[in-house]
Amino acid sequence: MDRLILAINPGSTSTKISLYNNEKEVFTKTLRHTNEELAPYQDVISQRHFRKEVIMKALAENNVELSKLAIVVGRGGIVKPVESGVYAVSEEMIKDVESKKYGEHASSLGCVLAKEIAEEIGGNIPAVMVDPPVVDELEPIARVSGQKLLEKVSVFHALNQKAIAKRYAKEQGKFYKDMNLIVAHLGGGVSVSIHSKGRVIDTNDALHGEGPFSPERAGGVPALSLIDLCFSGKYTKEEVSKLINGKGGFVSYLGTNSFLEIKQRIAAGDKEAALYADAFVYQIAQYIGSMATVVSGDVDAILVTGGIAYSEEYMQKLAERVKFIAPVHIYPGEDEMGALATAALALLNGEEEMKKY
Repeated sequence: MDRLILAINPGSTSTKISLYNNEKEVFTKTLRHTNEELAPYQDVISQRHFRKEVIMKALAENNVELSKLAIVVGRGGIVKPVESGVYAVSEEMIKDVESKKYGEHASSLGCVLAKEIAEEIGGNIPAVMVDPPVVDELEPIARVSGQKLLEKVSVFHALNQKAIAKRYAKEQGKFYKDMNLIVAHLGGGVSVSIHSKGRVIDTNDALHGEGPFSPERAGGVPALSLIDLCFSGKYTKEEVSKLINGKGGFVSYLGTNSFLEIKQRIAAGDKEAALYADAFVYQIAQYIGSMATVVSGDVDAILVTGGIAYSEEYMQKLAERVKFIAPVHIYPGEDEMGALATAALALLNGEEEMKKY
């Protein structure tokens, strides 16, 4: 039976859409938006109608019969902390996104666009959101930071991590809810999480300065030195924030967030670039080791994903450091569209329940 799934993944200057028929990908399109096109809009949420029109035009150009869509799924954005799952897009969710109550990010348009397109199609088609980056399943002990005023929060690559963990479990003929898995996502940001019996019970805050450094994020830095920097009079609050997220990591040390460029420099004999690339792997390994302690070393596998996982040489270096803990499996890239469609299909098949926001 044909069941068409429309997946929507908004980025800062593009909107990616995919059409799936059950588990089979029909097409994927990246709809790019120029600075001139986005200039009239004062914030992300005000782009909703523009982006919707672009999507509807692309669907028409690809001869998609809207009446045959079974579900519309949008990428999760910056909403309130929720457990992992598939959520019906509700008015409360839309209000939180519109008011920027929990922050602003282009991905937050995912639920808005899903609902508006589903409503235009009519026929009671569900509009859903899946695994936003603020998925929060932390154990109480994992929230303790060491300073009562600064509670640890959960911000990580939930969509891709959960999809990879479930994929691995299926490949092993097991259930995700029965396994202990460490998953490391290596991209513009880095998140390392322990998935225990179907829940991410600990992870680093990949956005606000915790864990390993990444191509453009500083990760955990010496706290008192950061305070000195803040009060030095040399930087504004916004500038310091940018040093942590945007101009941290490889950007700080080498002036680039491209791991491919860094490898090219190393191949040309750049010893400084080699040091920082090795330090990157070193810190990830450290964090993987720390996550193993959460389950007393009872780890079934270590899964590494994200764009940087395409680098075989450095994945080998990482595996050498952590393979004593558990077998290491590499899943390069981040199939966000496939993850969205898979979750929507699981809902249609009755394998996932529709959660309320």
